Amino acid sequence: MKAIVRHTYGDESVLEYADLPDPVPAAGEVLVRIRAAGVDRGAWHVMTGLPRLARLAFGVRRPKDPQLGMDAAGVVEAVGEGVTRFSPGDEVFGIVRGSFAEKALTAERLLVAKPATVSWEQAAAAPTSTITAFDALRSRAAAGTRVLVLGAGGGVGHLAVQVARALGAEVTAATSDPAFAASLGAGRVIDYRTEPLDGMYDVILDVGGRRPVRELRALLAPSGTLVFVGGEGGGQILGGMQRQLVVAPFSGQKFVTFVARTTPAALQEVADHLAAATVVPTVDRTYRLDEAAAALRHISTGAVRGKLVLLP
Repeated sequence: MKAIVRHTYGDESVLEYADLPDPVPAAGEVLVRIRAAGVDRGAWHVMTGLPRLARLAFGVRRPKDPQLGMDAAGVVEAVGEGVTRFSPGDEVFGIVRGSFAEKALTAERLLVAKPATVSWEQAAAAPTSTITAFDALRSRAAAGTRVLVLGAGGGVGHLAVQVARALGAEVTAATSDPAFAASLGAGRVIDYRTEPLDGMYDVILDVGGRRPVRELRALLAPSGTLVFVGGEGGGQILGGMQRQLVVAPFSGQKFVTFVARTTPAALQEVADHLAAATVVPTVDRTYRLDEAAAALRHISTGAVRGKLVLLP
């Protein structure tokens, strides 16, 4: 089978379109023939090994896993011993490590059935980013809650606007593409290129932002919550993650960072919202598998509207 691999950290030039042996599912595993693979900023970080702090998880000197990719949609080709929820021929989506390939293995619990009304591309674009949006907002956004989404045009951000709206919140979207954010259901849109951020919010979702925390705190209600989702800029060591170390012991404001929890229930929640069309991923562009370098170069520009998808 064909797959995208790399054996060292670096830019897109380290990627290889290589032949690998077909995987064989072990007990509890499912072999998926990939129909579409989601591309997000996380894949760029894994490829480059930046920020360097992340190499504690990915491999300090070189990548532990030569393959890339996390989200996918496809058809079950084979199952390992003990798998009961899926059979060959089933259409599925979910978390599939090494999804930048024609085939990949994953645990049974990391897959759910793909709704028939949802395209392969949309299903592949959804899992990690939508789970992240729900985890960031679920216990914080409700009817009447004022929510500001920074980076509302990107992968997590455009889904977060829809999730917040589905939870009943009053959503303000800060973006460089006002028309796109308005189409997602944002009640108010701020074009941050020409307008200052203003207003008062119960929840601010900062998706990979670069704005100083003190600026965001001025927009946050006295008992509001600032939720950090990733971080960019800030150098090669921390990559902006230092913004998440803010401490304000005498303030009622809360500052939250988290790692999204991928569980069967979380994946099913995504599937249910996709089927109901309350959350609809936007696929900006698709690339062939052998064009993975171009896709990751595109995503590094920060100019993607929604998500990118690879088609093996």
